[in-house]
Amino acid sequence: MLTTLVAIYTIYVALSIYVSVMQIGYVAQMKYRGAVLLKTADFIKAGTYTVKKERINIASTFIEYIAFIFWMGYGIGWLVDYIQFDSDALRNVAIVMSFIILNGLVGLPFEYYEKMILDKEYGFNNQSIGGFIKDKTITFVLTLLFGSLVTWGVYIIMTSFELWWLWSFLFVFGVIILVNMLFPTIRALFFDKLTPLAKGELRDEIEELMARTGFVSSGIYVSDASKRDNRLNAYFGGLGKTKRVVLFDTLIDKLNKKELLAVLGHELGHYAHGDIYKNIGMMGVMLFVMFALFGNIPEDLYMEMGVPHIPAVTMILFLLFMPVLGFVMMPIMGFVSRHNEFEADRMGSETGGETGNLYLASALKKLVEENKSFPLSHPLYIFFHYTHPPVIERLKKLDVNVGYIDKDGIKAECPVDLDE
Repeated sequence: MLTTLVAIYTIYVALSIYVSVMQIGYVAQMKYRGAVLLKTADFIKAGTYTVKKERINIASTFIEYIAFIFWMGYGIGWLVDYIQFDSDALRNVAIVMSFIILNGLVGLPFEYYEKMILDKEYGFNNQSIGGFIKDKTITFVLTLLFGSLVTWGVYIIMTSFELWWLWSFLFVFGVIILVNMLFPTIRALFFDKLTPLAKGELRDEIEELMARTGFVSSGIYVSDASKRDNRLNAYFGGLGKTKRVVLFDTLIDKLNKKELLAVLGHELGHYAHGDIYKNIGMMGVMLFVMFALFGNIPEDLYMEMGVPHIPAVTMILFLLFMPVLGFVMMPIMGFVSRHNEFEADRMGSETGGETGNLYLASALKKLVEENKSFPLSHPLYIFFHYTHPPVIERLKKLDVNVGYIDKDGIKAECPVDLDE
């Protein structure tokens, strides 16, 4: 059984690295074949940035694989032997949280390099080293606090019910829904400063748009995202009465009113079609499968690993293999998500009337420009990783000629015909 699990994880790592290698080769080749959506210099720069990020991802995946081998061969047993408390509940929680913290440290150097070195080199990151440390410290404390509570809850269920995996699934799924409801509040308390959007024409038109689509929000806020990053974004956070509209200050600075309304119309499309609930439902299916699998692990596995069959070990195995199932299910989830994005684009374009597709297309083009997004990807990479359709495909669906928006941003040798 142990050999089988290691083999499955090895295949996952090999396939993941292969997809990244194909993406690197594709982007490295395409970035010199004629600019699409971006001016030539920006197109090449975006391609170089994409390649560098993917190389970091390969290195990170390889190190995570080494960490996996360590945990399966020695690390889990070491934690079980080393951590001892009189309270069995406290011991199990401490073992799981020690694993989470130590395993998280493995990826920290890669995250630091990507954000504080690579992103700064390309003009994205505005955060100081002190700010990065502050964010990581807050994240560590929140993980320690809430992670311990969730782990304790699962431990209680595992030691109290025969069908513990089913009740644990329901408990964890409920926690995920609760986190989605509280996310805007948590983010505002610890990470971003949110201020209500000032009264004026923009606020009036946003409220009119929400009223037209039946969207009820607890408020419209502006996030000071530029203190960390120059990328453009907006999100609708929360569920039920906790829903709020959050606009990055960078988005307000870079998009005109019509473009901004088109982007919000797109986000409203997700709510109108119930996409957030579909996504939570798909996450629920994935969690259910994981709990069902790890709720019925043969006793032989624990014997082969030389560890006792205690709740903490089962939870660690669950966490180790969660990325594998996520990678397997991503093509399905990505397919559904990309379909939902097309539908949301349609609604976003309709909010601007007869020329609404042009406003949304213009906004998408600015997002590509400001976020340094390379607009082309290898089909295999799209299949495994994309939750949004490639922007070229989105523009085709909007029936927009990119050259009409900004003729300087697309070259005659562009291999993509947006008029077909």
